[in-house]
Amino acid sequence: MATTAEVEQTTAFALTEKSKLIKSLRRFDMVFFTICAFVGLDTLGTVAKNGPQGFFWLVLLAVVFVVPYMLLMAEVGSAFTEEGGPYEWTKLAFGRLHAGIAAILYWVTNPLWVGGSLAFIATDSWTANVFKIGVATPGDYIFKLVFIWISIGVAIISLRHGKWIPNFGAILRFAVLGFFSITVIIYGIKHGVAGFQTSQLTPSRAVFFGLVPILLFNYVGFELQNGAAEEMENPQKDVPLSILRSGIAGVLMYVIPIFCILLVLPASKVTGIGGFIDAVTLTFHGVYGGAAHPLLIIMTLGFVGALVTSGAVWMIGSDRIQAVASYDGAFIPFFGVFNRRLGTPVRVNVLSGVVSSVFSIVTIYMLKNHSTASAFTVVLDIAISTTLLSYLWIFPAALKLRYTHPHVRRPFVHPWGMAGIWVSTILVTAWILLGSWVAVFPDTLERVLGVGYPFKDSWGVTQAKFELLTLATLGVIVAIGLIGYWLGRDVRSQGVTVPIETVIPPSPL
Repeated sequence: MATTAEVEQTTAFALTEKSKLIKSLRRFDMVFFTICAFVGLDTLGTVAKNGPQGFFWLVLLAVVFVVPYMLLMAEVGSAFTEEGGPYEWTKLAFGRLHAGIAAILYWVTNPLWVGGSLAFIATDSWTANVFKIGVATPGDYIFKLVFIWISIGVAIISLRHGKWIPNFGAILRFAVLGFFSITVIIYGIKHGVAGFQTSQLTPSRAVFFGLVPILLFNYVGFELQNGAAEEMENPQKDVPLSILRSGIAGVLMYVIPIFCILLVLPASKVTGIGGFIDAVTLTFHGVYGGAAHPLLIIMTLGFVGALVTSGAVWMIGSDRIQAVASYDGAFIPFFGVFNRRLGTPVRVNVLSGVVSSVFSIVTIYMLKNHSTASAFTVVLDIAISTTLLSYLWIFPAALKLRYTHPHVRRPFVHPWGMAGIWVSTILVTAWILLGSWVAVFPDTLERVLGVGYPFKDSWGVTQAKFELLTLATLGVIVAIGLIGYWLGRDVRSQGVTVPIETVIPPSPL
């Protein structure tokens, strides 16, 4: 008979839905899936507009945040291989209620992100090089809604087929960023460069506080693949390797193109929403002459395609996490059903599409009298705030599980033992705390330290309007999470105790 330490609590509903899952993800798929999740092209310009200082913090955080983050996720992701990864880890560590709140914050980020910053930058890029769409026009609404529902459609498709879209998205990133980097080298040889001013590398507190949330937002995603952990062929062996390979590739795919942008464009000419396309336009005209325009169109289509796949891959992972919370009784049970034929959480997928569409429409309307760049900044920051807050549960869970579940076999163990996992957890959680505060209450720490600036000069909207959007959004999300938890009480009442091997199935090594 199993001892207390060797059993876990689940629900009858969960066991039924798990039977619909189909193993589809191989190591190759997991590496490309994580690259697609980790490398978001929408923020390249936002980082680059801070000049060499932005580059300095990008590289530094790769060392003091990405490395400990990778080690934590490699350990917990290969040991606890249940579907819905981050939800299950938080549940095992802190209980269902905490896990339910963390899950909804993690999940809702993606509809807000897809309908917000991704849709806005895709529209702006399309207008710049393909044809003009306009702001708050019927075409603007239509373009963003089509963009959103393509991402949702990819998430609905059976993973055995849908996984090829994130795979293609990763390859598209290599192609777009690689072609751009080669073009910059040719441009520099022919015309010289604006110059990467090393004298401007000296870090300042103002740039640091402005960039921290964005850089952290760039650098998350290693745990996303575990949303589909029971659809992996061999998670215990493949999770650590996929994290290592995608992490190295992902950091390089940020560092190299941002360095190239800073080489060809003075920081004063880089905008948050159009920085990458601005640099592409300049270098292509300088290198390819008359052929620049058709190449720009192709590059823009590739860029927008990469944005679509960013949204799609996060929908694939986060929608599964929310569905798992639902079939475990931590959210509305209706959304815990997986489609038997497709093996995907179609109900959550559709919910994501509806939330994303409503958020996009409301944001277009509320910010129609502001510049596109200002609107982009505001909606990006709202998405950043919900993302970072969810990690305040996920990261400490990795440490606590060392103590509450020592009996679970860990194929990968933090290389520096208990001291290493403590240091890693403290480091990444401290960064997330800082980033969360700055994202939700921008300019507060800056003013305390005497490096603040007038809010409206930076954001293009009043601080009151920004706080209304952000705090109201967070309040509604938490309220929905609590209501969903209450509605899941009947599912929780049908809980069952099963051997831990049932919820954490062993994989061949």
